[in-house]
Parts: sequence; C-alpha cells; structure tokens
Amino acid sequence: MLVEKNVPLQFSNTFGIMAKALTLVRIAGERDVAAVLADAALQAAPKFVLGGGSNIVITGDVKSVVLKVEIMGKKLLGETAKAWIVEAGAGENWHEFVAWTLHNGYPGLENLALIPGTVGGSPVQNIGAYGVELQDRFDSLDAVDLTTGKSFTLDAAQCAFGYRDSVFKHASTGAKGFGLAGKALITRVRFALPKPWKAVLGYADLEKKMLQSASGAPDALQIYEWICDIRRAKLPDPQVIGNAGSFFKNPTVTPEQCADIIAREPKIVHYLLADGSVKLAAGWLIDACGWKGKTIGNAGVYDQQALVLVNRGGVTGGEVMTLAKAIQTSVYERFGIRLEPEPVVV
Repeated sequence: MLVEKNVPLQFSNTFGIMAKALTLVRIAGERDVAAVLADAALQAAPKFVLGGGSNIVITGDVKSVVLKVEIMGKKLLGETAKAWIVEAGAGENWHEFVAWTLHNGYPGLENLALIPGTVGGSPVQNIGAYGVELQDRFDSLDAVDLTTGKSFTLDAAQCAFGYRDSVFKHASTGAKGFGLAGKALITRVRFALPKPWKAVLGYADLEKKMLQSASGAPDALQIYEWICDIRRAKLPDPQVIGNAGSFFKNPTVTPEQCADIIAREPKIVHYLLADGSVKLAAGWLIDACGWKGKTIGNAGVYDQQALVLVNRGGVTGGEVMTLAKAIQTSVYERFGIRLEPEPVVV
C-alpha cells in the first residue's frame, strides 16, 4: 500500500482544477483496500474513491482519504450463444477498453467510444451516448465494502441503474436502504456484448454519417470511428481544454409539458421515450438562454456545445459551480425546467 501526502490533483481531474489530496492511497488490488482498512487512522477516516476524475468538480483540497483506483487488466472470460463476456479492471481507461473490445472482435460498446473516465466509473454514472447505455451491455461487477473489507458482486438489478444513475450515487436510507455512495470501491466490471451484433444508429449525426458513406451497412468498427469523429467535432478534448463532459442531465418532461414548450419554442430539440415521457436536449435549452461562449471568472460555456462547461485557465471549483447555478436559474426562469448537474461536487 502506497500512502502519499499533499498530492496535487490537477492532473487527476479532467477539469484541471488545482487542489490537493491531503492523503492519497493508490489502489492496485483488493489487498490495498484491506491494508487501508487494517490501518487504524485510515480505517476511521472518511474516504473518497477517485477513478479518472472525469465526472467531478473539486471545490477545495480533499480532506477525505482519496482512494485512487488503479486496478488494471482486461480479458475475455467466456462466451455463450448470446454474448461474449469480457471483464476489465476498474482502473482501465474506458475509451481504450472500448477500442480493445472492438479490435478483438467483441462489438457492442462502439456507441460509447471517447467517453472520458475509467471502467470503474462507468456503472456509477450508467454512462450513455448515441442510443446505448452501459446497462444495455452490463453483466456484473465486483466491489469491496469500505467498512467491512468484504468483496461482493452485483448484477444489473442490484445496481439499480437509471438515467445517469445507480446505487453507487445514493446514500442508504433507513434500515432497508441499499445506497452505496461512499461505501464501496468497484474493482472489476463485466460486460455481456451481444451475439449477433446489431447496429444502433437512430441519432441524426449517425444518420448523416450513413448518408455520406458509400460503404453500405456499417460494421461496429465503422460506427466507432464515426462516433469518435462526431464527439471530437463537438466536444473539447480534456487534455487540451479542461472539462467534465456533459455538465447537465437532459431533463425529461410529460408530453403536456413538452407541448407547452413547443408552442413557445417550436425548434426545441426533444426525443420521445419508450415510457411516453419526452427527453429535452439540455444543451439546446442552455444555448437558447444565450450562454454559449459566456464566462464567469475562469469558467466558461464551450463555444461549440452549450452542455459543456470548460476551464478557461486556472479555474476554481467555486467558479464552475457559480456558472452552473447561473445557468440553472436562467433555464428555470425561461422554461420552468430545473437542470440537474451530472458531476459529483467534492
């Protein structure tokens, strides 16, 4: 177990916010978690699990013990008539894992290419893009209880996946509560990648790529390349411009609410969901309020995609949250809709 003090976190969060972890422990396996829990001082302290730092806003030096997950490895566990079962360590880079599955002949994750973060963070957020969510490809995961040190396994139902949501984002409530926020560290994640494979295309950007292509029906690798092109054109590279990806969740409303908004804003981007509700494009709402390209302090709204807040240079977590709250107020005053942030505020 490697314990470090006063560790800079600027390069461990994709926003590039300058802050320190007062105590940081690098977790390369279950033994490191056990060692943390065997240490009297570390065991009693609050803990914060850090993966790729792609979905957090750090508002100051982190006083909790930071458990930096660096568990590596990826492999094909087996296959059934319906799926390939692949496993990856929680510390693996998500995009590199997606590329590995495709180049090894296991399609299914191509629509989730170029999402920043680690494999271990993917089920926490139930990441999703271009018609596919992690829960659509999820098999199970292993984790360690940060109180008892015991390992356990969860299937999809036990993860309680929702839109950008899971059991890992909620605290337990009452005697029967099963929230795992701050109580578990994910070590490995397994995916069931479908056989036979079927392309998921239903988004305008992908349909446009289809029309531009002369190759006929695309294979998984072609879709992967299209997704990478689309995301690079729309979203800033965190290694160049600090950001946490999509900052707000796309809100859902009733058909009646949507009809009311359309009556006032006919061009609003919206999608009908299977349950009859309607998803609105948060980026469109923010753009309609005039925020694209605006800044507060060193926090800004990305010029090409209003859903992304960016680091204009030396940003603080406080500046990011001030900008976020101003956007929320603006959207609520105009549309009567409360935007919910995606990142965890630390």
